[in-house]
Formats: sequence, C-alpha cells, structure tokens
Amino acid sequence: MFLVVAGIGINADAGIDRTLGAVLGLDTGETVKLPVPGQGGGQEGAVPLWQSWKPPAGMPAAGEQGTHDIPNSHSGFIARPAGIYLPPAARTAKPPILPLVIMLMGQPGDPTPQFIGGVLDTYAAANQGLAPIVVVADQIGPDQNDTLCVDSKKYGKVESYIMKDVVGFARDNLGVLQDPKSWTIAGYSNGGQCAISLGAKYPDVFGNILDISGEEFPGAEDSSGNLAQVFNGDQAAYDAQKPINIMAGKHFRDTTAIFTVGALDAIYVPAAQTVSAAAQAAGMATTYYEVPNAGHLGAALTGGLEKGFEILYPRLDLSR
Repeated sequence: MFLVVAGIGINADAGIDRTLGAVLGLDTGETVKLPVPGQGGGQEGAVPLWQSWKPPAGMPAAGEQGTHDIPNSHSGFIARPAGIYLPPAARTAKPPILPLVIMLMGQPGDPTPQFIGGVLDTYAAANQGLAPIVVVADQIGPDQNDTLCVDSKKYGKVESYIMKDVVGFARDNLGVLQDPKSWTIAGYSNGGQCAISLGAKYPDVFGNILDISGEEFPGAEDSSGNLAQVFNGDQAAYDAQKPINIMAGKHFRDTTAIFTVGALDAIYVPAAQTVSAAAQAAGMATTYYEVPNAGHLGAALTGGLEKGFEILYPRLDLSR
C-alpha cells in the first residue's frame, strides 16, 4: 500500500496525475483503434440497451484504455492527446451504439482514462460488458494552465475546443448515441467546474452532468487574478461565466446533475452545496453526495465516479 500511495502524483488543488498507472503497470499512452459501429443494438428509440444487447462469445473481460489525437480545427487550442476508454462491448465485432462521457480532469493533471476506466470496468463486468465510451479531454493544455474552460485571449479558445472539436470528434468517429440523454459531461476538481458550466450552457448537447469535487466557479482559487488577467477587469463578464448565474432564471426540463465531494473536503463541500442547490432550483434532477472519509484526492474521485454511475446507469439504459 505504501508503494502505491507514494507513487501517486498529488497536488493540493487538483489532486491526481497518472503516475499511479506506472506503479500498477497500466499503459494509457498507446493510440486506441476507434470502434466501428456494428449491428449490436443501441439505436435510439429501440428497447433499452441492457435488454437488447447479447454479449457475444469471446468478448473481452475488460475495457481498453489509450489515447487519441483530436484535431483542433475549430478552436486552434493546443491540447494533449485525449484519453480514451472503450468498454468490453465496444471491443466486439459488432459493437452496440453506446452512450458517451466527456471527462475533464484536474489542474495540474493528465487527461488519463485510468480512474474512470477502472470504475467503468467494474460496472461493465456486472452489466454484460456495457459502459459508456469515454473521451478524457485536455482542457488545460501542455502548460497545465487554469484556462477556466472559456474562450479567452490569454489561454485560447478552450470552450470552443471542447464544444466544437471534441464534441465533433465524438459524433463523427465514435460509435455513440446522439441524443442528449445519452451524453454526459463529467469532471473532477477544475474539470468538475467545467462540467457544470458546460452542462448548464449546452443542455441540448449534454443531458447529464457529473461534477466531482468541482470549484464553485471558474478560477475560484484566484478570482482577483483571473478577473484581471482573463476578463480584463470586467466583473460582469466574469460573473456571467459562474454556474449559479448561468443557471439562474432557466428551467432544465431533462437534465440529470450529480454533485459529489469528499465529506472531509472543507473547501469544496460548501462549493458543491451551493452549486447543487442552484441546479436543483433550476429544475435539474439533482443528487448531492458526500463521499465518506474522503478529502479532495483519490478517494473523492473514485467515490464520486462510483456514485455518479450508480445513478447514471439506469438513465443511460445500461441497467434496469
């Protein structure tokens, strides 16, 4: 246990990088061969996938993790290769069309699929190999800046990168369902704030939001610096990017939002409570969950993913 814990890259704010993968012998660096949708089920409007899908003989026992370059033709934002997770069902000769998760990790940190992939492998093992396809996008870039997940002169067009380049890549290249109910924007810490902000801005794309230990608003750890450097002192422009203001006055008719946080995380518990309450007031089907005995690091991330997919699996038609 000491070897594993000592091998994790830890940052007081973001929490985790993928050094644990090297300790455990997990290689997430190889380029993944993207699935070609077959006739395995999952068409929109059909019976639930958990009911129609029959796993073939020889289906892999676990999912595949790796990377893939995502062209930045719309945004020009320089990002590292995205992490990719393909569940066992996606690795068959005739894979079903599956739900999608776009995941955003913390800052600093890596766009590694190992944490979400590990959790989804467990769920897939209990559900006929079914799990969402995951793209872990890089919203902070190789310099690992807190870009606030917005388009700015200082850091580039990050929101455009996610919403045009990453979303477009997923629609065109992955065997995923296209309806918002089947799409989840998820994130941890810095990425958690990005998830609720983007989910609230684009409910026509994302029907589900999973915010794990997220900040209350973009750049909350240095709001005065970000006000000056990113928004040129324009307080109204900054306030407009805060999730509680994005949601104010709106009614979300079919958005599921899950907020998790470590029960011992003194900084992020109030943030999660505030944003969760705003989401509920805006009509989102909201769950707030504190991970027992967890702070802001690995247990909070893993526990948040586990709780999130416990709620999302039936919503995504991956289980009863």
